[in-house]
Amino acid sequence: MNDSESLILTDIIDIDINHCMKTITTTITQRGQVTIPAQVRRILRVQPRDKVTFEIENDNTVKITQVPFALRAVFGSVKPTRRPENFKKLSREAREEHIDKVIRKFSAQ
Repeated sequence: MNDSESLILTDIIDIDINHCMKTITTTITQRGQVTIPAQVRRILRVQPRDKVTFEIENDNTVKITQVPFALRAVFGSVKPTRRPENFKKLSREAREEHIDKVIRKFSAQ
């Protein structure tokens, strides 16, 4: 086999690999919703309440990807124990606690 024959064989293998894909069909509900099949959820590593992004390519194909966790996305999801928080009071208490720790440390020496 010469170099040109091996090049052709490599091209054929690449074409076969690129065309190997699995197709999954699902139905759109009247409200425009679809269920993401379990195999796709496993591949994307998404669970209920996770977010996904749909990217529309120039050739009108659509790519779905997992949205990485961001602190900004969960901001406000935990309610404070008291409303409204008194940040001046919290700051004062933290400073006083720190002062007490420093005094105890130097008193012990």
